[in-house]
Amino acid sequence: MKSIILREIKSFFGSPIGYLVIAIFLISNGLFLWVFEGDYNILNTGYADLTPFFTLTPWILIFLIPAVTMRSFSDERKQGTLELLLTKPLSIWEIVNGKFLGSFFLIILAIIPTFIYVSVISSLGAPEGNIDMGSTIGSYFGLLFLIASYSAIGIFTSTLSENQIVAFIIAVFLCFLFYFGFEGLASIIPGQSNIISALGMQDHFKSMSRGVIDTRDVIYFLSISVLFLSFTVYQLKSFKA
Repeated sequence: MKSIILREIKSFFGSPIGYLVIAIFLISNGLFLWVFEGDYNILNTGYADLTPFFTLTPWILIFLIPAVTMRSFSDERKQGTLELLLTKPLSIWEIVNGKFLGSFFLIILAIIPTFIYVSVISSLGAPEGNIDMGSTIGSYFGLLFLIASYSAIGIFTSTLSENQIVAFIIAVFLCFLFYFGFEGLASIIPGQSNIISALGMQDHFKSMSRGVIDTRDVIYFLSISVLFLSFTVYQLKSFKA
């Protein structure tokens, strides 16, 4: 599995993809948080916290992660190398996990530079250092689980078509559905709003953003990741059969 992970990371940084993903993520966040006027501009909120960052980032990742994962298996199918990959002395789960972790680590590399935001916000606080670290740490943990879920969805959709654009569009749709779809549905169905919203990622991400790591939220995100990785394994087994 280690060889698959290294292969994925090398392929990302052996072409402009890896650098573009990190650059687009950091630049888009930086512009919305510090330059453009609007609800996400931290300097205009008057509060020393990173709420705008953790509100904006899940939406950026809805498009960015599918752009990273869309080539995972669709490119293998298009190039005719999928059959060769499946004959390697690795289980299908090891291959899938290798692809998944390669994409996951790339997005983590894009997240790491944003730690500087914590230092900047802390220095802007009155008094200096007046920042809710519990909420900030909880939000970063929530972001990790969100990235894992998005990546698992993207890996799965890359098995559905040889066309990377098709895989990208399906992944964006599913990520949007699981992040906001249930929340939107809950707002138009009275009486069952709590149950319906609990099926979506946004509800659990907001829960972790309060600074409390609830096992129910962790289990939810892990279940989503394992579910879509299982779908991926099932799909690959159908190719191997």
